[in-house]
Amino acid sequence: MTKQYDIVVLGAGESGVGAAILAHKKGLSVFVSDAGTIQDTYADTLRNYTIAFESNKHSTEIILHAHEIIKSPGIPDTQSLIQEALKENIPVISELEFAARYTNAKLICITGSNGKTTTTLLTYHILKQAGLNVGLAGNIGHSFAEQVATKNFDFYVIEISSFQLDNMYAFKADIAILLNITPDHLNRYDYSFQKYIESKFRILQNMKNNDCFIYCSDDETIIKEIHTKTIIPKQFTYSTQAKESQNGYLQDDTISIEMPKTEICTIKTHNMLLQGKHNYGNTMAAAISAKIVDIKNETIRKSLENFEGVEHRLEKLSYTIRGVEFINDSKATNVNSTWYALECMDDNVVWIAGGTDKGNDYSPLFELVEKKVKALICLGTDNTKLLKDFRGKTPIIVETNSMKDAVQAAYKLADKGNTVLLSPACASFDLFENYIERGIQFKEEVRNL
Repeated sequence: MTKQYDIVVLGAGESGVGAAILAHKKGLSVFVSDAGTIQDTYADTLRNYTIAFESNKHSTEIILHAHEIIKSPGIPDTQSLIQEALKENIPVISELEFAARYTNAKLICITGSNGKTTTTLLTYHILKQAGLNVGLAGNIGHSFAEQVATKNFDFYVIEISSFQLDNMYAFKADIAILLNITPDHLNRYDYSFQKYIESKFRILQNMKNNDCFIYCSDDETIIKEIHTKTIIPKQFTYSTQAKESQNGYLQDDTISIEMPKTEICTIKTHNMLLQGKHNYGNTMAAAISAKIVDIKNETIRKSLENFEGVEHRLEKLSYTIRGVEFINDSKATNVNSTWYALECMDDNVVWIAGGTDKGNDYSPLFELVEKKVKALICLGTDNTKLLKDFRGKTPIIVETNSMKDAVQAAYKLADKGNTVLLSPACASFDLFENYIERGIQFKEEVRNL
């Protein structure tokens, strides 16, 4: 007779192993199943906790007898095993949904198509600088579930992707931040932008009128969707384009955070290490959340001035070669992220792009490419769409299928004073394990020049 587990975890990565640890610590029987090879560190962790697991297969007879399934965000709901589980009325949830059951900490939750990681790290940095007992979790850092199992934080700052939101039901944010919504991952949403929008708005589920919702009033998609909904939590807005009725705004070279019954917090943008209008928006979102939890203006100001940013996101390499600057923006896995990157650049950019296309519409980039890009280096196993869409938009297009070839081609085409920008606008999975490996290889090949 097949053993019936309380919890079956699908996927033995950071989130899955964390969920298994929490289930085990709560006295639940748990089994972990991964269709691929489990990294040695994760396998050793499961053994240390005496948690049963399997790799390179899914034993359906075990999985479909579970009381509840926690799945990796990378597994789509359309997968046949998930569909079978749902037909058997087995609840399928995310790690964040599971972990939230076991903590009373305040949850500051951040989502959006772009800027999530920067805003999450910046918010965490401010709270940490203020001396709060705070954890960093979600789509970044250590597993939320493992931290709930082994730590005792008063606050969590959580980066949440749409894939995680899709399997969250009772979860509730105390402070929700929605940065922006632009088309991304549409292959997971039947190529429906509206379905993706609805996924992002799940960040508001279960919130009460004493909770707080922070969003960008410049984002037309957000504003349009808000008009169709009843928003229950308190609303706070920020803008880089307007001042009136905003809690955060940019005026000349000054960011101002203006909240009810508190002194205005101001910071000069030239004192910040994060630059660019998109980062000023991220900064406002983080600063508003910090004000909500009563952090002093001086602490916020100092934190904003010493925050260094995120590796693989508009990361300037610390050296130039023959007067050529190199920027690693490997984390730009969608068109809008690359738009921000190009918008920050001066002219004469040698742009490295390409990878796994997620149903991209490149047209928003055309004007910037025509104005700023002197050469496009395509990096991918299939560059057909890039070649088709950008032919005639930039004078030179080169095809490559390795990072070494891409960096060398870009370097040959760059003159003194030019910038080589890796900003792929695509996922990395055709040639690399993830965007981190892609960025690391870029930096290695630049050093090898």
